[in-house]
Amino acid sequence: MNQVAIYCRLSDEDKNKITTLSDSESIQNQKNLLMKYAIDIGWDIFKIYSDDNYSGLDKDRPEFKQMIQDAENKKFDIILCKHQSRFTRDMELVEKYLHNKFIEWGIRFVTVVDGVDTSDKHNKKSRQINGLVNEWYCEDISESIKYIFKLKQQQGKFIGSFATYGYEKDPKDKNKLIIDDVAAETVRKIFTWYIDGYGTQKISQMLNGLGTPNPTKYKKLQGYNYINTSSKDDLGLWNKTTTKRMLKNQMYIGNMVQHVHEKLNYKSDKKIALKYEDWIIVENTHLPIIDKKTFDIVQERLKSNTRSSGEGQAHIFAGKVRCMDCGNTMVRNSGVSGYKYLRCKLHYINPKKKLCTSHSIRLENLEQIVTERLKSHLINLNEESLSSKLFESSSDKGKLKSLQKQLNNTEKDIIDRDLVLKTLYIDKVKGIITVQQFNEFNLSFFNEKNDLINRRDISKNTIEAIEVSLNDISKYKELVKKYKNFTELNSLMVNELIDYIEIVEKDIKTKEQRVKIYWLF
Repeated sequence: MNQVAIYCRLSDEDKNKITTLSDSESIQNQKNLLMKYAIDIGWDIFKIYSDDNYSGLDKDRPEFKQMIQDAENKKFDIILCKHQSRFTRDMELVEKYLHNKFIEWGIRFVTVVDGVDTSDKHNKKSRQINGLVNEWYCEDISESIKYIFKLKQQQGKFIGSFATYGYEKDPKDKNKLIIDDVAAETVRKIFTWYIDGYGTQKISQMLNGLGTPNPTKYKKLQGYNYINTSSKDDLGLWNKTTTKRMLKNQMYIGNMVQHVHEKLNYKSDKKIALKYEDWIIVENTHLPIIDKKTFDIVQERLKSNTRSSGEGQAHIFAGKVRCMDCGNTMVRNSGVSGYKYLRCKLHYINPKKKLCTSHSIRLENLEQIVTERLKSHLINLNEESLSSKLFESSSDKGKLKSLQKQLNNTEKDIIDRDLVLKTLYIDKVKGIITVQQFNEFNLSFFNEKNDLINRRDISKNTIEAIEVSLNDISKYKELVKKYKNFTELNSLMVNELIDYIEIVEKDIKTKEQRVKIYWLF
């Protein structure tokens, strides 16, 4: 008696395809159908192999792999499926097994519904056509799903399987994110510590010292079946790569960032990183954990590539101090006396080449100079005079009003052109104008509409820039008020008030050294 292996498979795309008018493709119904078929013919059932929720393109289906191994070991004579597509939708696997390995192993492949039988040589072309059709189906489904996902991403809807650390999916709407208070507190600590001058390595050590589980471990503790393929261990420890990635993540200011990676093709699970300009970023889709101002300060410091001390904390001017002559960043080092100094990076790396001079300045002296200058600067400014001065030196308010009016007129003109284009099309259909007249008029109005759209976009961008500028004035007023009576300089103050500082080489004769401070207001 022939020994037969029954194979059943069902995936998400198959479940979605099922309608009330079609035969159910459920695993149990497949089993019932195939068992009856085998018994009616008189085949002895060796085993039923079943993969639920696996794609027909997946080569690593557990039961499928076991069946192939058993086939190679000649544990049965026949493989029975409902459709050829249940076995595979991959044309490569059709050729590999149905037309090569199964013949070599003496295995017959039979399907109930679409009449596949490898014992019939004339049946080969039908099998190959089935294979192509099944693969095309997967490709079409893949493109449709990709289009739907991209559309959702462009609408600012979250489509990931797991929420970004610090957030969780809204139970009422899985495409929305809400703040996870516990994880969000850790995110806030990371940003605060970084602004305070601690490096990413030190922050990671601090989190590990507190026993805070890293994002992967946290998700697992929450009961999620989350697997981080890049994780090297399961100890739940933080590292500087994870910390730095979080510091750069716009998700924490309320922006939805998606389409960062993309699968090579529908048959591969391998993903490639996309260029930043190809990312899909939609602003203000969820509540922020970090305010925009704090985030921007962190990005500036990350760009400056500042390094922390051996204790893990950068000095308060990190990334802000430059050599007046060569423009390079000043780096910190310790003198023989134990004092901390800032020196020109170009000179410090290779002093023998004499590419620049030291421009050395004691760090505590610089702190004293900046503190005195800042106090003097703030005394000469108050929030009202600063506001008046900035408004007087700019005609932004007038420009804003004029641009808004211009934008409104442009929007109306675009609507008018749309109406004209629709009317032209109706006139052409009714025969009021000829096709040639329609083409001429249509092209003319279409070009006018495109010019108006370009003009509208320019106006919008200009308005946005002016509004940001006017908003900055309000922020500066608050800063003056906030720091007017400060007693001690810190990293946050430096980042909020100072653009950069230039150090001049010390005069050999007078021993004087100029320090030039460029304020942010």
